[in-house]
Amino acid sequence: METVLNCLKRRPDAVARLICFPWAGGGSAHFARWGRVMDSVEVFALKLPGRETRFREPFFQNMEQIVEEVVAALLPMLDEKPFALFGHSFGALTSFAVAERLKKQHNVEPVHMFLSGAPAPFSEIRLKSQRRSELSDEDFLRWLSSMGGTPPELLGNPEVLQFFLPALKADLHVVENYRCARPERPLLHCSLSCLDGKDDLPHNLQEWRCITSGEFTIRMFDGAHFYLKDPGNEKLLLDHMLKHLEASQLDYL
Repeated sequence: METVLNCLKRRPDAVARLICFPWAGGGSAHFARWGRVMDSVEVFALKLPGRETRFREPFFQNMEQIVEEVVAALLPMLDEKPFALFGHSFGALTSFAVAERLKKQHNVEPVHMFLSGAPAPFSEIRLKSQRRSELSDEDFLRWLSSMGGTPPELLGNPEVLQFFLPALKADLHVVENYRCARPERPLLHCSLSCLDGKDDLPHNLQEWRCITSGEFTIRMFDGAHFYLKDPGNEKLLLDHMLKHLEASQLDYL
């Protein structure tokens, strides 16, 4: 499990576990550190091949590979206490794919899903969007700069980019080729929070509503796509998740 999931602070008495899925090209560090400040929640962050301690491993080529690995790592621990899933952008789609597999094949589901900065996988917005992974490096960097959230010193450092760009393009290749049909009936029963930056591209978050019969809320934060990197927004986000997870514990009991 340690190969796939990063947990910086084990909390045996935690009321719930939060499994975090990073954005495209991202690692586990940003989310794993949440475990040091969320006193009542044990936080695990996904580590994908081709980065961090797995930098020698080849990138995954499709969503199926991600789902297979993550579900195998999660299953042994999911009956111990309630769990929730958080994903941002690429991570929102990968977390949904994992939740779908857990429900359909193992009849297990989270107590809450937090989906951030992404359209639903069956959304027309997503299906018609440009395939960024196929852009030239020059156009790709121009697009990446327009998204914000990536330090300018990184974008201007060729040595850093030669490690960063392949992981980012590999993840985009996965998500751009991921297809999912709109469910005819709700797949899940858990509560769902959709989160986004007010200045991000419109994602039509209401389209996520059909995946669950549980409570559905949308919360918008100041900022653009990487709103959650702002310390003030991060605090609001963590407070939002803690409130829902501590409430979910009462329902779980």
